[in-house]
This record gives sequence, C-alpha cells and structure tokens, in this order.
Amino acid sequence: MNKFMAMLKKNENKHPPPRKLLNLAGQLCRELQSSSPSLERLVEVMMECKNKKSFLTNIHVVRACVSVHIHKGQHDAACRLLEYCKAEEKEELVQLWHEIHYQRVMKKHQTDVLTPVQKFRCRKRNPPPISLCPEGLRNRKFSEEVRQQLHRFAAEVTANPDKKQREQLARDMNLQPAQVYNWFANYRRRQKF
Repeated sequence: MNKFMAMLKKNENKHPPPRKLLNLAGQLCRELQSSSPSLERLVEVMMECKNKKSFLTNIHVVRACVSVHIHKGQHDAACRLLEYCKAEEKEELVQLWHEIHYQRVMKKHQTDVLTPVQKFRCRKRNPPPISLCPEGLRNRKFSEEVRQQLHRFAAEVTANPDKKQREQLARDMNLQPAQVYNWFANYRRRQKF
C-alpha cells in the first residue's frame, strides 16, 4: 500500500496515469479484504485523486469501490459509480448492479438471503442503465410476425410439433429450437385454461 501511495503522489499530475500504477491499484484491490479499513482507505485515496476516472477502467478497482459503498450503505453512490465507470467487463458490471440492489432489498427486509423470486423481482424493478448494456436488455418476446407464424402453425398443423418440425420452424424464424419448444409448451399450457 505504501508503494502505491508513493507512486500515486509521484504521478498525481500525469494524465493518464502510468499503466503500472493502474495495475498496482487493481492488484491491491484484489488482495485486500472487501470490508477492511485498508481497502476503504485505498478506495478513498483513488476517488479523491484527479485521475479517478482512469482507475475506474480496472474491474478490480470498480469491484472494490462498489464493495466499500455497499459496506457503508451507500447504494446510490455505488450505482452512480457503475453508471460512469469505463471498465470493459460489462457482464460483471451488470452483476455488480444487481448485487447492489439485492443488498438494498436484504437490508430493507432485514434478511441475509433472497429467494430466486425476490431476486427476479429486484432485477425487474431495477434494470441496469444503458451505459452497462449498450446492446440493450434481452427482450424475451418474439416479434408480432413470429408469434403469428407460430399461432398459425399451432392452429393449422399441430400444437405439439415433433423435433423435426420444431427444428424447421426454428430455422425458418431464426430462433433456437429450445425457444420453439418452450413457446409450444407454453401455448399448450395456456390452451388448458
């Protein structure tokens, strides 16, 4: 930690900071315990320096900062940090986003665990921002045209297609065979009511 502080002081006016300094910050964040005073001090120093945006390109630094914010109960600050960080590991950032919201719900309900349903509801109520999902959230609904074709097939051919038919439908509609299988299973279930 002392080596990092000396290196930071020496390079405080360099923009961007040397790669060696950024790597050392990431290594320290990985090695220190998530709620230790040393990690809190390290995060505080990095977030107070002029080059804090450069440090937020390292996923280990981002993870440490989020961990410290959650530990302090600063969920909004953790969310803001994730929205504006420049780390490349988008899937991990989305996971961190969800973890922040899980922690918030657990605190609210005074529990140590959430059920899968609670986690699902939490994710639905708190979708990650566009900055974390530039390609957009996965849309599980088929287009109107695809739904019409599937309904037509169910009404005119069969509501229980065999494997060969499902594979052909999947190819024709640019879907996965599992998606076609699930659509028909759900369709048959809905028809029972």
